[in-house]
Amino acid sequence: MNGNRYLIVTADDFGIGPATSLGILDLAVQGLVTGTVLLVNSPYAEQGVRAWIQAGRPVELGWHPALTLDRPVLSAERVRSLVDEQGRFWPLSAFLRRICLGRVKAAEVEAELRAQYQRFLDLVGAPPAVVNTHHHVQIFPPVGPIVVELLARQRPLPYVRRIRESWRTLYRVGGARVKRLALSVLGRRMVHRQTAAGLPGNDTLIGVTDPPCVADEEFLSRWLAHVPGRVVELTCHPGYLDTTLLGRDATPQDGQMRRRVHELERLRRGDFHAACLRAGFVRLAPSRLCSTTRRERGHAA
Repeated sequence: MNGNRYLIVTADDFGIGPATSLGILDLAVQGLVTGTVLLVNSPYAEQGVRAWIQAGRPVELGWHPALTLDRPVLSAERVRSLVDEQGRFWPLSAFLRRICLGRVKAAEVEAELRAQYQRFLDLVGAPPAVVNTHHHVQIFPPVGPIVVELLARQRPLPYVRRIRESWRTLYRVGGARVKRLALSVLGRRMVHRQTAAGLPGNDTLIGVTDPPCVADEEFLSRWLAHVPGRVVELTCHPGYLDTTLLGRDATPQDGQMRRRVHELERLRRGDFHAACLRAGFVRLAPSRLCSTTRRERGHAA
């Protein structure tokens, strides 16, 4: 087995808005992101897929299951526990409260996720090579087990994000530590389920943060300098300024739109590439990582 370290750079939220998708595609053409995931229930999903095809499919396009943004693929009548009076998904905070109170019906979650998976197949024409959930909701039951069961039947198996940060980066990299700790503790339970199902994924995850943190020019290089693990995933949310996100995923005050612009700028900086080299990383697309690790296991056997 060789000594390479592998870095998956996943741009979340492809298709959420035209300017966001364009920013991701521009980074992909430059080889700065190695995968992205599509919000199939976004009103801009089909437009995003067309742009991806027209750009020559420069990056692997995966699936971003969503239960906390926009409207469901199914009619509101079929998923009443998941939507508000206007037929829109509950925002994350309300969704989590409803899960804790037992008001989210597992059968409706399963039906909607199956419909979104089929929508991905219809739009892209192939199964997703990489999957992670919007707002990391896979760490909460019943969502996670349903996602794992659905994806475990796919061939070839997709790369699925493991929401698990190392204690080292929690200690050495500042910003949003309470959120990161909570996600990592809850995510470790799902890691065991994903591993048992044979779904390939990362050893550790980096990049989870709050909007103000990405204004720091050393944001990405600091993560890369301190993260352990042989297979690391960097989650990012780059894009150009996208006013279609207002009222959907951002407000003028919360910094989410500017955060995407900052992340795009950080990925374009030369010191990002230099930091990857210093940390010994080879950047790979998720499907190439899966085939590489399978090959290495075969040689080791």
